[in-house]
Amino acid sequence: MKKDAALRRAPELGGQPPAKRRRTVSERNRPLWMLTPGALLIGLIIIVPLILGIYIAMLQLDQYTIRKWISAPFVGLNNFVEAFTSTDLVHAFGNSVGFSLIATVITVPIGVYAALATQNAYRGRSLVRSMFLIPYVLPSFVVGSFWRTMLQHDGIVNKVLTGLGLPAGQWLTGPASFWVLILVEVWAAWPFIYLMALSGLQSVDQEVHEAAAIDGALWWTKLRYVIFPYLRGPVALACLIATLHHMNNFSLAFLLFGVPAPFDVQVLPTLVYSMSFTSLRFGMGAAMALISLLLIAVPLYFYLKAVRLDTGTDAGGKK
Repeated sequence: MKKDAALRRAPELGGQPPAKRRRTVSERNRPLWMLTPGALLIGLIIIVPLILGIYIAMLQLDQYTIRKWISAPFVGLNNFVEAFTSTDLVHAFGNSVGFSLIATVITVPIGVYAALATQNAYRGRSLVRSMFLIPYVLPSFVVGSFWRTMLQHDGIVNKVLTGLGLPAGQWLTGPASFWVLILVEVWAAWPFIYLMALSGLQSVDQEVHEAAAIDGALWWTKLRYVIFPYLRGPVALACLIATLHHMNNFSLAFLLFGVPAPFDVQVLPTLVYSMSFTSLRFGMGAAMALISLLLIAVPLYFYLKAVRLDTGTDAGGKK
C-alpha cells in the first residue's frame, strides 16, 4: 500500500511513473525464428520432393529419357488420364480399400479382447503381454519371409492340411492370395490395437470399478456402460491409424507375392512400384503416387481431425 501511495504522489513531486519497456522487433518475432529449423526440415523432406513429384508426373519420363530428365517431353495431365483409363489403378484402389477395411474390422475385436484379458493382474501376465507383442515388434521382412515359406506349395501349411485329410491350396496365387494378405496383415497388426485399447483401460479410475461393483453391475453391463466409453477415443484413433497403415503397407505384399503382384492381390503401393521400377515408366509411376496420395488424404483428414490439439473451447467457441 505504501508503494501504491508513493506512485500516486509521484506526479505531484515532479516524478514520472516507470514506463513499460517495449519489446523490440527481434523479441516479438523470436517464436517465429525458433520454428525456422523445423520449417526448413519440412520443406526439404516433404515440400521439395512433392513439387518434384508433381513435375515428374507431367513428363514422359522413362528409361530412354531418364538421362536428361529435365528436358524430357512435357505431357501435362496425360499420365493421370492414362493411369485411370489404361492401367489397373482402379482395381488396385479397390483392393487396397477392401484389404485395409477388412483387416481393421478383424483386428479391432482381437485387440480389445486381448487388452481386457491382460488388464487385471495375475500370475504370468507380464509373459502373456510380451508374447502378444511379438508379431508387432518383428520386422516386416521377417514376417513376410516367414509366412511366404510356410505358404509355399510344399510348405508346412499344405503338409498339415494333407495330414488332416484336407486338400492343399495355392495360397500365393489366385483368389486365395487376397485372403492370405489379410490373414498375415491381421497377424502382424492386431497388437497395435491391443496397445491402444490397453492404454485406454489403464486410464479408467479404480473408483469407477468400485462404484460399479457397489451398484451390483454385471460383467457385461460394466463392460458396456463403464469400460467401453473409456475405449471409444483410443480405439477410434487406432482404427484410423491402422487403416492408413494398411493402405500404405508395401513391404508385406512385396515380400509375400513379389512384383508384379498377382492380379487378385494388386494394391496401390505394389502397383506404383511395379510401374516405376519394373516397367521403368517413372512419369506414370509419379502420377499414380500422387493419385494415391489424394485418395489416402480422405482418411488422413479424419485422422488429423481426431488428433487436433484441444484448445479448451468447443465447436461454438464457448469455454
